[in-house]
Formats: sequence, C-alpha cells, structure tokens
Amino acid sequence: MTETLKPETPDQLRDAVAWANSDLKPLELVGRGSKRGIGRPVQTAHRLDLSAFSGIALYEPEELVLSAGAATPMAEIEAALEEAGQELSFEPPDYSRVLRMARGAGTLGGVLAGNLAGPRRIKQGAARDHFLGFEGVTGRGDAFKSGGRVVKNVTGYDLCKLMAGSWGTLAALHKVTVKALPRGQKTRTVLVYGPDAAAGVAALSDGLNSPCEVSGAAWLPASIAGRSEVDLVAKPGEAVAAIRVEGFGPSVEYRCQALRSLLAPYGATEELHSQRSRAFWTAVRDVLPFADGADERVIWKISLPPTDAPAFLHAVAEIKGAEAYCDWGGGLVWLALDAPKTGAEGVVRDALKRAESGWAQLFRAPESLRAAVPVFQPQGAGLDALARRVKESFDPNRVLNPGRMSEGV
Repeated sequence: MTETLKPETPDQLRDAVAWANSDLKPLELVGRGSKRGIGRPVQTAHRLDLSAFSGIALYEPEELVLSAGAATPMAEIEAALEEAGQELSFEPPDYSRVLRMARGAGTLGGVLAGNLAGPRRIKQGAARDHFLGFEGVTGRGDAFKSGGRVVKNVTGYDLCKLMAGSWGTLAALHKVTVKALPRGQKTRTVLVYGPDAAAGVAALSDGLNSPCEVSGAAWLPASIAGRSEVDLVAKPGEAVAAIRVEGFGPSVEYRCQALRSLLAPYGATEELHSQRSRAFWTAVRDVLPFADGADERVIWKISLPPTDAPAFLHAVAEIKGAEAYCDWGGGLVWLALDAPKTGAEGVVRDALKRAESGWAQLFRAPESLRAAVPVFQPQGAGLDALARRVKESFDPNRVLNPGRMSEGV
C-alpha cells in the first residue's frame, strides 16, 4: 500500500524530502496526477502529493509575468491570463482526454516539468523558453531557487532549462514563474486540400519560409481530417495541410490572402476563421484525433527534421492500425498503432534511424509496455553518462521519481 505525504508549506516539503533522502525512501511526485501515464511507471512505497502548492501568487500583466504554485491547474492560469488579454504563448497542451484523465486536470508545474508546447512552438519556442524562475527542494533535501521575475536574468546558471523536461527527477518544485504575452487579436487558418504527406510537408515549409509569420503548420491525412469536428476540414474527405496566422485583423487578412496565393499550386484552398480555427488547433495540440474512448492504440510522439517526416510515415504505414499526423511543419509526428505488447518499438526506432536526427517517445501505452521498453529515446553513452552525473548532483540517492525517464535516472 502506498503511503502519501502531503506537505502544505515549503518547510514541510523540505522536511519530507530530507527524511526520504536520509532513510532512502523513494518518492513518486504527484501534482494532480494528470501526467502519471507519461514515462516509465514509478514504483514506490511513498507518494509526495504537491497539490497544496496551488494558486496564483503574483500576476502583473503590465510586466508580463506570473508566479503560481506548481500544482495550480492550467484552467486557473488560463482564465486569469484571458481576462487580461494575455496567454502563455508556447500554447501548453491539455493531454487529459488522450490520457483518459479528467479534463483540465493538468497543472502549470506539470507543463514545465515535461517542457511541453503546442503548435505555436515553431514560432514561440517550448515551455523552457518562457520559464523564468522557481523555488523547490532538491533530492538531497536542500531548499533552493533560481531565476526571478524578469526575462533577462544573469544571476547564475539557467537552472530553469535544466528543470524543464526533467519530469520531477531532479527536484520537487513548489513555486514557478513564467512569462506571459499578449493574445493575438485574430486567428485564421489557411487549408490546402488534397496533398499527400510529401506535398503537404512541402506546402507547410513554403508557408513557414514565407514572410507571413506563421504560428501553426500541420498536415492531416484524409482518415484523420474526416473525423474532425470542424466541418470545413472533415467534409471534403481529403488530406489537409493547415497553416495558421495570428495578430491584428488587417494584417491577418493580408497574410491569409498571400498564403492562399502562395499555396494554390498544392491544391484548392479555404480559410478557417475565429472559432473554427481555434477548434482545429486545439484538436491538433491535444492529440484529439486519438482521444476517442474506444481508441486503445499505442501512441508515439516523434520529433525529427521536417523533410524526413514523409519517409518516416511511409516506413511505419504498414504497421497494424497505423495512423499519423504532423505538427510543427512536419517536425512532430503523432503516430497511433495497434501493438499493445511491443509498441512496434523496433520498427518505429529503425524508421527514425534513417533520419538525420530525432527522437521517439512512447507517449501512451499500457503500464506493462512502458516498463518493458525505453519510453524516451535512448540517448547514447555520452548523454546518458551526463544525465546520470546531473542526477547525482541533485538527487544522489534516487529519491525523486526514480526510473521515470530511464532505468536508474
């Protein structure tokens, strides 16, 4: 039976981790539990519940800065930002539906710990690029903090970038500070009907290389486009390349017209305005094409050079139940397949090896499969040794989320 520790103050958090470190009692860190299904299963006798560290501590819209407890629900963060006409411009995803969790259960700390970002990553970067500061406790039981309330901070090592993507294996954070930006006044999406994967990625590349300041670029095959809740995407029954622009109304209208002219050689074009545009990109961001309750397929999250995406899709197309779509101009591939016992790991990683670079994350799978195969891309001897040295510095006794990213880390 798992025993839960629930500190309510920073001092109590420090004492809890210090006890675990001194008695060699591994802890599973949990905010609200929305991302427990990502990564390798953590098997511990004690759970560290961080849900008490919730609520917005400081929000200064004029300074574009927000500080909050790490377990603050994203719904609360987004509501406060929306009221001020602002947003987290890296477009944090909500994976609750695709991971079979309660909607809106994700937290700000969880987004930062996973270094997550949505379609706007191609323009605004990932979560780490908007992570200004934090307060927390290392696996040694030492309280520490880094960064501050300004975008440019030269007080020392940028530990925010180290914490982003560490999945709670280096420290237990209780307070985080992020940068906010103004929300675009208008959003529109240019659709190009009919291109296959190669032509679709080429169209996305043309759009991204244009002066139109594209903030989203995705390609959906006909099977996925046909299931879209957005009528202009689903009704034609064809594959779709989608390119988004945002900003002031007249500028958005001008750029859409320029894109439609530029992309006309790839197929017929159409536009999504306002609500349709937002609904489309929410679905792309949150992996909703694979979120149907009856869909039990394994899901891989693949990052690779956009030009290699069509060849990768061709290489995995014959796997049973394989279906995929591209985001980030082809740089991100979401792949679903019917292989609950093996995840078709060998085929997926072999196909990825043909690319110049890239990584594959087993994003959704049964717990037994996540325990049996590397969930995150194997890093090679050099990077693996570096990761272990970093872990040794922050958590030498492997107290925090042991084994979540890889065995022993």
